[in-house]
Amino acid sequence: MAEKQSKWRVFTAGIIRENPVLRLVLGCCSALAVTTTVSGAVGMALSMTFVLVGSNIVISALRKVIPDKVHLPCYIVIIATFVTVVEMVLHAYIPDLYESLGVFLSLIVVNCIILGRAEMFACKNTVVDSALDGLGMGCGYLLTMFLMSSIREIIGSGSWMGIQILPEELDKLTIMNQAPGGFFVFGCLMALCVWIEKKTNHPIERKTCGEVLLDGQAAAAEGGAEQ
Repeated sequence: MAEKQSKWRVFTAGIIRENPVLRLVLGCCSALAVTTTVSGAVGMALSMTFVLVGSNIVISALRKVIPDKVHLPCYIVIIATFVTVVEMVLHAYIPDLYESLGVFLSLIVVNCIILGRAEMFACKNTVVDSALDGLGMGCGYLLTMFLMSSIREIIGSGSWMGIQILPEELDKLTIMNQAPGGFFVFGCLMALCVWIEKKTNHPIERKTCGEVLLDGQAAAAEGGAEQ
């Protein structure tokens, strides 16, 4: 029972407690750029989740084989392989989504969420736990992207998933389809998370991508020194 609770905690951490975008503030670039439409945001989130889970599994399986001195280049090669698979599939079967995501699809390779989880979790835990961690973080990213894109598309375009929600004659707040609108929605959701933290008395320590990677490198160095 304790083991099940532990695995459940690993899975749910990325959804609420350590949501990668709203609570750890990672992967914000794509979250701000592709959330003008729900379809594009969900497509990006699902692509990210596939890469995150796949790379976590492979990195965890090879964690004892990859030398410490070249672990980061190896991680990037593994992640780039999964990104290439996603690009080829989308280009072949969903070309419209492939075109709408543009360069941000390729930039998944250096996304702080994926590199951060590789350094902080996958290289230290079992394959099953790493898969659960990647899936949980992916679900948290998907939830954030869905919320942001729904708010921006409804207010900015009056539609949701291409379905007209607001009357055509009603003036739309088109700034929501631009960068300021993305930052505004992002800020509001962040403020909501801070408010919930204070109400539930469960604050967390937020780290930037650089701090996450440095912590992972320091932990790896300590492990090598102990050996």
